[in-house]
Amino acid sequence: MSENEIKSSLIRKFDELFQNHDGAKFFFAPGRVNLIGEHTDYNGGHVFPCALTIGTYAMVRERTDTKMRYYSLNIQDDGLIETDIRQMKTYVRSQGWTNYPSSVIWTFQEKGFPMTHGFDMVVYGDLPVSAGLSSSASVLVLMGFILRRYYHLDQVTNINLAEYGLYAEQKYIGLDDGIMDQFIIAMGRRDQAIFLDTGTMDYEYVSIHMTGYTLMIVNTNCPRNLHDSKYNERVAECSSALKDLQTVLPVKTLGDLTDEQFDQYAHVIQDPVCRRRAKHAVYENQRTVEAVKALKANDLLTFGRLMNESDISLRDDYEVTGTELDTLVDAAWSVPGVIGARMTGAGFGGCTVNLVRSASAEQFAKTVHDVYLAKIGYAPSFYPVRIGDGPAEL
Repeated sequence: MSENEIKSSLIRKFDELFQNHDGAKFFFAPGRVNLIGEHTDYNGGHVFPCALTIGTYAMVRERTDTKMRYYSLNIQDDGLIETDIRQMKTYVRSQGWTNYPSSVIWTFQEKGFPMTHGFDMVVYGDLPVSAGLSSSASVLVLMGFILRRYYHLDQVTNINLAEYGLYAEQKYIGLDDGIMDQFIIAMGRRDQAIFLDTGTMDYEYVSIHMTGYTLMIVNTNCPRNLHDSKYNERVAECSSALKDLQTVLPVKTLGDLTDEQFDQYAHVIQDPVCRRRAKHAVYENQRTVEAVKALKANDLLTFGRLMNESDISLRDDYEVTGTELDTLVDAAWSVPGVIGARMTGAGFGGCTVNLVRSASAEQFAKTVHDVYLAKIGYAPSFYPVRIGDGPAEL
């Protein structure tokens, strides 16, 4: 749907649920795709994501009491979900998706901002859910942006919105996530990706010049749930490897290591599985640094090669791909004109990101579709994407 069509749908549902939409406002927060630098954010390494022009929309109106009333056009079977800002303390499974906006309200309270009234809210997302494009982080940043606007919290910066979103996800939702998703969504800028050092939070905007190429996201349509995945297990494995390395090296994170340092001291990591996880974190960090250098030099072939190497490492050393993602990537690599293909996001399902010569985009879509359908039994979805801005009131 177009933005105007989404607005019209939100208005109709808002009027149906809440009698009228007088005084309601529209808001948007993007999703994101990580071009390279996967599972490095919680390891103190570099990432290179960009915000997208698809994301999460909300129509919101203040209430005079402390009730929160939520409705999602994407999950209409859940109906209207009610809660109270005074009762938000921890993740409640029966509250479903509304735990995410509720967690941000709770976080603002924890950070010293009194929340005195609730909202009526209808949301719609044109991001595929549980696909690795950060639909949940989009909701977290969106809710923070809404609270800042309605409560006139001008002292809360966009970086604060990212930090509060991460705090909410870690402390309320219970997911050991990194800062990347919330940061790029809060700080996105059209036609630019962000080169972010997650260890220091230093960042740089890098213009994306891809004339003659198409950035294509392909969804496995195999949803993932990070609560039920091995994501937290990977975090723990990297933490264990780091502790072993810290017995011989003065490092704070795996991102502090060069490839050469890791190779020299890898033997001190006792568990061979943890050793492979750490190898990915270290090598992926260095790949990301090299990939940004290549992109600045307009060397897209090197950038694409590093994307491919990233996927191989995620498949073999980090083991977060699986049959669906591997099938998409292998099919993409078979198409002339594809210079880079890799899984993106946490893995365990979700999406791939592909750098394709525009002249080959049609052949790419047909080949990948046919191969995937034949092997997996259902079709993938394709999203030619553009790089967009951060959250906004529309």
